[in-house]
Amino acid sequence: MAAIDFSAEIPHLRSTLSSIEQVTDVSALEAKIAELEKEASDQNLWDDVDNAQRVTSALSHAQAELRRVTELGQRIDDLEIMVELSAEENDAEALAEAEAEFAAIRKSLDELEVRTLLSGEYDERNAVITIRAGAGGVDAADFAEMLLRMYLRWAERHGYSTKVMDTSYAEEAGLKSVTFEVSAPFAYGTLSVEGGTHRLVRISPFDNQGRRQTSFAAVEVIPLIESTDSIEIPENELKIDVFRSSGPGGQSVNTTDSAVRMTHIPTGIVVSMQDEKSQIQNRAAALRVMQSRLLLLKKEQEAAERKELAGDVKASWGDQMRSYVLNPYQMVKDLRTEYQEGNPSSVFDGEIDEFIDAGIRWRAEQGKESDA
Repeated sequence: MAAIDFSAEIPHLRSTLSSIEQVTDVSALEAKIAELEKEASDQNLWDDVDNAQRVTSALSHAQAELRRVTELGQRIDDLEIMVELSAEENDAEALAEAEAEFAAIRKSLDELEVRTLLSGEYDERNAVITIRAGAGGVDAADFAEMLLRMYLRWAERHGYSTKVMDTSYAEEAGLKSVTFEVSAPFAYGTLSVEGGTHRLVRISPFDNQGRRQTSFAAVEVIPLIESTDSIEIPENELKIDVFRSSGPGGQSVNTTDSAVRMTHIPTGIVVSMQDEKSQIQNRAAALRVMQSRLLLLKKEQEAAERKELAGDVKASWGDQMRSYVLNPYQMVKDLRTEYQEGNPSSVFDGEIDEFIDAGIRWRAEQGKESDA
């Protein structure tokens, strides 16, 4: 491996960080933190629990965002000192440590650069993800459960909190569908590139003849709305059904009708919630997700109208966006970005950052082409 030219690379790191700081608008972020800290210090803050949680969560996220940028500046300063000392003392071990730290800083900067591409109206929001088993029978239901674990492991690796909001179990194995929330800075903007149809090819563990099976699962990603969003749904447009929560194989896990199924009559959108303790909590959670889906639908319709007026006939992303092949070879490949990994086990264990980053960069490039 060629030696790193630190005299050229360290200034390049500083230049990249400077560009990120400009896009991030550090001064605006500091002002936002100051305002949130003022709100958080209000002695009456917890009189409104929902608002208090919003304020404290926003403050935590903003502080973490600022810390990521400022700490990188300090790490670059420390790297420069490490390089100088290793050169003065002709210390090969210290030089190797400096090279490892350089690689780590470069990776962190790349991640922050990707974050600067998230400038959509709702990109900063938490994400609500729904995974539905598609064609493929029991293998598809099993695949849906594999994808759920993949995303939960990804969130766990990053220290992001998750909350399963609704689960519909398949009869034999796996899941018919599952809805969960990811709470993190820019969760929606980051995970929105995961939306689409995922395909699994493998020797089916449910086929006693050991035949290869292709199955599909759909992933939907929407932003979680906030109380300040103006999405009002007239009561006469909602149909509310209550039922008992159930576990795997239809096993009852609740002796009361606490689960809620909410249908938006004009659009036919259905939201089910059963993981909260009471019917009131499930109803509130279902309403928030329903509002989020209607908000996204409204934005999609507006975007479609703008494209029609502009005469834009370019196709959007294809339904099948990623293939997970376990047989006859081992490969996970994104069909939009062409990014691929040869270790499906690590991908299913949550190592999907490279796929997400490639998707965000690809989407940004697609946006540039459509604007040209």
